[in-house]
Amino acid sequence: MASQTVLVTGAAGFLGSHLCDALLAEGRSVIGVDNFSTGSQANIDHLTSESRFRFIEHDITKPFDAGKVDFIFNMASPASPVDYSRLGVETLMVGSAGTINTLDLARKYNAGHLHASTSECYGDPEVHPQVESYWGHVNPIGPRSVYDEAKRFSEAAVMAYHRYYGVNTHLVRIFNTYGPRLQPNDGRVISNFMIQALRGEPLTIYGDGSQTRSFCYVSDLIEGILRLSRSDEHLPVNLGNPNEWTIIECANEVKTVTGSRSEIRFMPLPQDDPTRRRPDISKAKALLKWEPKIVLRQGLEKSLDYFKASMVEV
Repeated sequence: MASQTVLVTGAAGFLGSHLCDALLAEGRSVIGVDNFSTGSQANIDHLTSESRFRFIEHDITKPFDAGKVDFIFNMASPASPVDYSRLGVETLMVGSAGTINTLDLARKYNAGHLHASTSECYGDPEVHPQVESYWGHVNPIGPRSVYDEAKRFSEAAVMAYHRYYGVNTHLVRIFNTYGPRLQPNDGRVISNFMIQALRGEPLTIYGDGSQTRSFCYVSDLIEGILRLSRSDEHLPVNLGNPNEWTIIECANEVKTVTGSRSEIRFMPLPQDDPTRRRPDISKAKALLKWEPKIVLRQGLEKSLDYFKASMVEV
């Protein structure tokens, strides 16, 4: 394992950059690829002096070949509502042509391949908590469809390359994740609340705040991804924190951690916004011996300095 060369697409993104750190810490050589459409150079600046890290600026929707690799982690995609609403067509392209290009590389070099999918494949779920066997409740033409359907296509492509070409593929369905390097202006719950609270602005809640999310700290998620990449499982596996929070409860946790006295402001709920989100991680527990360790307040405390520093960038 230690001598492996690993390719990480979306390497300058939130999850991709943390994954690069973890792989390098294991002694692997890492080739990072990103076109900075949503990633940040700052996320990988600390790796510029690392001899086992090589970076290629490239849009993976266009064919590329970084040389022989042993494993590919395909983490590339706009992932926040702000980004995929702004980059709708690009999101569809990276989830289709981009995924196919990474699978072609895996096939060429007989490399393992792990694709970062999403809990959004379940849409606004009618099954709760969400299990991997649930096919989802997704609006294929709504404003979120550019992301949801891109990820669903990617899953079909990954399974096709496994079934027809024998590629050693893995699929992780990622639930809400947060921590340092999360874009401060990406419109997600944690980043919105943290920045608003630190500025003393009202915390914006869409809808009545009763909708739920499950928040996983980034280091827990990365550990799960690494374990899945070493497994023999080819079907989707949920990774996330099964502790379910209403949005109002999350807002109050943020206020406690930041010491903010911000008020709460209610806004209309966006179309197709999921009302419930909670992973069933029974499969990950049994298969990977994995479950998250960091509770929400602890994770928020670990993220606080990052959000304080990032306020000047928003």
